[in-house]
Amino acid sequence: MNAAARSITAVGAYVASIVLVNWLFAPTQLVEGVTQWTTASWGTFFLANLVVGFVFVLRDYAQREIGHKVLLATLVAGLVTYAMVDAGIAVASVTAFILSELADWAIYSFWKKPLQQRILVSSLVAVPLDTFAFQHLAGYLTPAAFATEVLSKAVGVAIVWYLLKMRAGNGGTPVAAH
Repeated sequence: MNAAARSITAVGAYVASIVLVNWLFAPTQLVEGVTQWTTASWGTFFLANLVVGFVFVLRDYAQREIGHKVLLATLVAGLVTYAMVDAGIAVASVTAFILSELADWAIYSFWKKPLQQRILVSSLVAVPLDTFAFQHLAGYLTPAAFATEVLSKAVGVAIVWYLLKMRAGNGGTPVAAH
């Protein structure tokens, strides 16, 4: 795949993932037993809590392709989200992304470690920040929703980290960050 196609794919996947996750949180999408579950002790959690795990990793790959312009892709995703879903969800999403994406971007950009280490550490900081900010502002913050979303994001990051580590081979040499 050439560089332009790789960039379009990475940025497109990142923007689409943000819009998809926010759409899954939209109140019109909530169908009890399909997109949300309620437990007596943990509260309500949503399908989006399970599928949101790869957004931050996709952001790192998009930044790898287009550099700091990834912040413009985040803005585009926020505008598309605002046009497609409830304004409250969009505002919560954009606010959470501003906070967490800037933290993620700063760690990813300025910490000169191998790619898999930057993805891991930037996600460890940004994931709980994003999750708390979004769920609190959108009114979805429950112990179940928070734990499920942070766990799903952690699983997504762990999978990509492991794949990058495997790609580095048995010598343990980290994958180049580009």
